Amino acid sequence: MPAQMQPPPPQGGVLALMTLALSLGTFMQVLDTSIANVSIPAIAGDLGSSPDQGAWVITSFAVSNAIMLPLTGWLARRFGEVKLFVVATTLFTIASWACGLAPNLPTLIAFRVCQGAVAGPMIPLSQSLLLANYPDHKKGMALALWSMTVVIAPIFGPIMGGWITDNISWPWIFYINIPVGMFSAFVTWQILRKRETPIVRRPIDAVGLVLLATGVGSLQILLDKGNELGWFGSSFIVTLAAISTVALSFFIVWELTEEHPVVDLHLFLNRNFTVGVIAVSLGYMTFFGNVVIFPLWLQTQMNYTATWAGLAAAPIGLLSVVLSPVVGRILHRVDLRILTTFSFLVFAGVSFWTSHFNTNVSYYELFMPRFIQGIGMAFFFIPLASMSLSGLRADQFASAAGLSNFLRILAGSFGTSLSITLWERRSILHYSQLIEHISAFSPISVRALQHLKQLGLAAGGALDLLSGLVTQQAVMIATDELFWLSGVIFLGLIVVVWFARPPFAAAGGSGGEH
Repeated sequence: MPAQMQPPPPQGGVLALMTLALSLGTFMQVLDTSIANVSIPAIAGDLGSSPDQGAWVITSFAVSNAIMLPLTGWLARRFGEVKLFVVATTLFTIASWACGLAPNLPTLIAFRVCQGAVAGPMIPLSQSLLLANYPDHKKGMALALWSMTVVIAPIFGPIMGGWITDNISWPWIFYINIPVGMFSAFVTWQILRKRETPIVRRPIDAVGLVLLATGVGSLQILLDKGNELGWFGSSFIVTLAAISTVALSFFIVWELTEEHPVVDLHLFLNRNFTVGVIAVSLGYMTFFGNVVIFPLWLQTQMNYTATWAGLAAAPIGLLSVVLSPVVGRILHRVDLRILTTFSFLVFAGVSFWTSHFNTNVSYYELFMPRFIQGIGMAFFFIPLASMSLSGLRADQFASAAGLSNFLRILAGSFGTSLSITLWERRSILHYSQLIEHISAFSPISVRALQHLKQLGLAAGGALDLLSGLVTQQAVMIATDELFWLSGVIFLGLIVVVWFARPPFAAAGGSGGEH
């Protein structure tokens, strides 16, 4: 529909209702990427499978979602952003219902593939539609509201998943999407159906699509299964690496020369888009690696339950929720590079703070750094999202948001795999170094064993307990090293953001037009 024939943009209560509907759609999709993680043992046991086989419930969703994310721009131009969001949300809701009803693991995995595929466009389109229907001076607020859902959902997902699995049953981690999805799709269609974006009928880039699916699918499976299979000691991982490298290399060359590419790589010619995407991807990779390691360390070494480990991580969302609207209001008045620098300084400070943890750390000592990190989260997503979209045309928003979110999520997969691998290998190294000091010739070892025997432990039990303490200390050292390395990376990213150049109109000067 031509811009002059469109009704005026929503205002007041209608604008608030539209924002809620789009945000809930995003929240539901982001939540679903993490809520199933803690439920895998229950799902696998109920469906008669091993936990390793059950892990494909996560991998299948991640692979199909990663493939579809970069296609958002092409799909949006072909079918319209409003229609695509509503259809994707509706199909996601149906797929969620089907997942809950799955009678066996292969069926559940098939429905998770469908769920991940239709979920691909939901996050970038919610971002694009919010920006397109907010006035220019309020686009920062739109980005703030959008970023709150992206930040909070991964934190509360494991807590909700654990509680639902323990107190109800695992199918309800999927059933809870049904009312949310129905509300999001219905309200969005009612408010925005007359403000549909222009439809451009272009031929599909079949070669690019096949190369993308092959390359991204292989890479995502490699990242998900690499640590479990021993990385490049596995012929399966080597094969996946070769396939993804060849497919993605051909994909880049093909897309740059194709008249109607399925993914618009020319967006990287925009300096601020490139800087913003690099900063948000590397920042998210580092942050998400910590998000994965933190509860693992608490559960495996500090005797925290899954629920309490989630509660220890959850405080990061508190200040983020409070401060995100404030950041949205000041976004157009402050240099985005300054806001992002402040975010990375907070992240670095918290990382160095937590790198001094020891095995006697209390819940309060765990709580405070995560609580303070919420300040950094509020200043992280919003300025970088605005920076990456500044200077782009309104019709490029969906493509840019899809590509940016794809690279961010892929970076999160890299962060997960790399951090777990590094954490485990450093733990093994420190264990081997520490265990050398436990011997019959070490006075400290002899005194410790004698003390344990006086407490009633047999010789074998005393040695096992001592070995367990050494393991705990080795993992603690490796965890501290990982936090310290994260702090160094966050400081380095400050340099990256200053390669961006103003002006930084919130999401581009033409953001309000379609």
